Amino acid sequence: MKSHLRNHPLQLYLIRHGEVEEKYHKVFGGSRIDMGLSPLGLKQGEAVAQWLKDTKIDALYASPMLRVQQTLAPLAKQRGMQPTLLPGLREIDFGDWTGHRWDEVQTHFGASAFDWLEIIQSNGIANGETIDSLLTRVRDCLLQIIQAHPHQHVAVFCHGGIIRAIIALLLEMPLMHMAHFNIEYGSISMVELLPERKHAVEIELLNFQPPIK
Repeated sequence: MKSHLRNHPLQLYLIRHGEVEEKYHKVFGGSRIDMGLSPLGLKQGEAVAQWLKDTKIDALYASPMLRVQQTLAPLAKQRGMQPTLLPGLREIDFGDWTGHRWDEVQTHFGASAFDWLEIIQSNGIANGETIDSLLTRVRDCLLQIIQAHPHQHVAVFCHGGIIRAIIALLLEMPLMHMAHFNIEYGSISMVELLPERKHAVEIELLNFQPPIK
């Protein structure tokens, strides 16, 4: 990725959607279940907009999935901006795990739900998305954004798995290493791309949840 950063210093605000409907808590929904937000999730979207109200935002990009659209709506309304929807930012396809609760994955598939990043990195989930497919589509979206917005500030609303994939690509690290930190509902992470520096990618904010008022 770093070879594409020349003359493109920018700030990326990576925002995970808010909390989903209660019936989908601790359930692998991925790209196959287009769930909405819980009441708390809607408040988290408002909190994100409030926290960013004085921050320069030149462009909005987003996954087309409902939970993301509901999260970004307050910020889009506040700014009078229309997001660019990129299908490549949709959540990971969890294949046969879709619709199963975390504890059921161990029972039905003999795997720990907490090892999902490592499993995708290695053998993959049955009938799910491969690591190559995931990283290719996320890389394509990331390059599109980088090339379109040199020296600008861009908000990207998407999913926990996709934020991890973006950071893994920018840091040139294996996806499985992204298990060392959380990406909570309604959280903001900010990455600066500064090609003139030795470390061209710097994480300035990670997994920050704006307070709900």
